Amino acid sequence: MKKTSASSTTMRDENFDLNKQDEESRAMHYWWRLASKFDECVKFKFEKIQNLSKLTPILKVLREMERLYLMSIESFDELRQKLMSYKVGDFWVPIGGINKEDLDIPPVNTILLVGFHNAGKSSLVNLMYSVLGQSGLIPFAQTSSGNDCGYTTLTMEEHNVLRSTRSGFCIYDTRGFDYDRVDEALLELKEWMAPDGVHHKKLCSRQEDHVLVPMLNNELEDASSSMFIKRSVNCVMMVANAYEIYKSLKLDDFKPLDALKQLYCSSSLNKSNGNPILILTHGDKLSTEDRIDCRLKICKHLGTSETNGIYDIVCVTEYGLLADEYDPISAYSVTEAVYRSLLISDRAQLVKKTFKDWALFALSCLMCFIASIFACLAQLFNVLAQKHKGKLKW
Repeated sequence: MKKTSASSTTMRDENFDLNKQDEESRAMHYWWRLASKFDECVKFKFEKIQNLSKLTPILKVLREMERLYLMSIESFDELRQKLMSYKVGDFWVPIGGINKEDLDIPPVNTILLVGFHNAGKSSLVNLMYSVLGQSGLIPFAQTSSGNDCGYTTLTMEEHNVLRSTRSGFCIYDTRGFDYDRVDEALLELKEWMAPDGVHHKKLCSRQEDHVLVPMLNNELEDASSSMFIKRSVNCVMMVANAYEIYKSLKLDDFKPLDALKQLYCSSSLNKSNGNPILILTHGDKLSTEDRIDCRLKICKHLGTSETNGIYDIVCVTEYGLLADEYDPISAYSVTEAVYRSLLISDRAQLVKKTFKDWALFALSCLMCFIASIFACLAQLFNVLAQKHKGKLKW
């Protein structure tokens, strides 16, 4: 009887520990439900809202997180399958009588990750591999957080996160920018956004690189290779360290937030299809209220929606593991972010140039050339006239 009692006590203790772990896990992954306004958000599920303007920004964020939770249960596998079978142009919708055959479709769509140092771009790439390519815990992109020697991405890296030869898109990981050198960042971003502006192993140069010359030797050799295909960027994901930004705001330091705004509102980015997709990382280091407040302050400063085109994603857990199996909401969010990027990319595909277009382009170039010749002649005759006028005075 004593043995039975002891074993039952042990089982109760084990069940208690498991229940405690489950509660901690739910609190971590469903963190928004701990918000003080969550009960008010729940009421809206059962009430008819005639005027959506009654929703405060906080309630909108809570409703968006609930949407992601429900979608992670109902639609994650379906959405992932769409990405697995995706080919460029699959998400394009005919508009204005233009057929898909009339589009100048690239072999793959290119999604560019940009952000400042320690934003979590490489960790986000690894999460994509784990969620979409089902790579498990194998890291494909080296991160600075997991390296004692202070590793940083020195060159662009092209990633096939589906790990498939039929993948219709690729992800480009880039070197992080410096908050103190925003002008340098804007110039480099402009270069990347130019046609054929990126390729695998392209060097991301910085002013301080003379210190890293020994580390750069092999990188420079690889970057000079002509074997890599040059690609044009179709969509941009901007990755921001929410914890770092909010910590600075608490100290009345607006430098990180202002730098993010300059990058986000850069004229180099094609805004015809809306703003870049914003990925907030490291939010799990903040309390629930601070995490929501940080998101609202960032969106207000950037002048963008707090729910549309923005995702709060935990890339790595507190134990240094990828969050896909532990955080279903982050797993679904990164999948939807990629899906949204491809929707934007396909919507922005350009129409093929016809013979008439090339003829008009050649004619315009010819007219500009002729105009420049006449401008030079006018300047020449003006100088000669001035000299002749001077001689007459003498």
